[in-house]
Amino acid sequence: MAKFVISKRTNGEFQFSLKDDSGKILLGSEGYTTHAAVKNGVESVKKNALIEAHIEKKESSNGKFFFNVKASNGQVVATSHLHDTDAHRAEIIEAIKEAEHAPVEDETV
Repeated sequence: MAKFVISKRTNGEFQFSLKDDSGKILLGSEGYTTHAAVKNGVESVKKNALIEAHIEKKESSNGKFFFNVKASNGQVVATSHLHDTDAHRAEIIEAIKEAEHAPVEDETV
């Protein structure tokens, strides 16, 4: 099962990643200034990854595929890595829908 990992950046900001069983990062967040805000970001992904309209599929300038998970206000909460094919991106989108029940590992406490 995938899990969220909360960590701290070298600049002191908090961030989270959603990792699969092998430790591969499926999604990464922006930097947050407070621990409470990063926890809210995790909860937002858990809720919004289930809503198709909150998954924004995009293509990068180099032809790779990625997606954003957006909150109900339209703000990007997390972004995937680049994928070589649209089909692989679709697989990851399906996998993150299980994030609703993913445990949270907090490396900052």
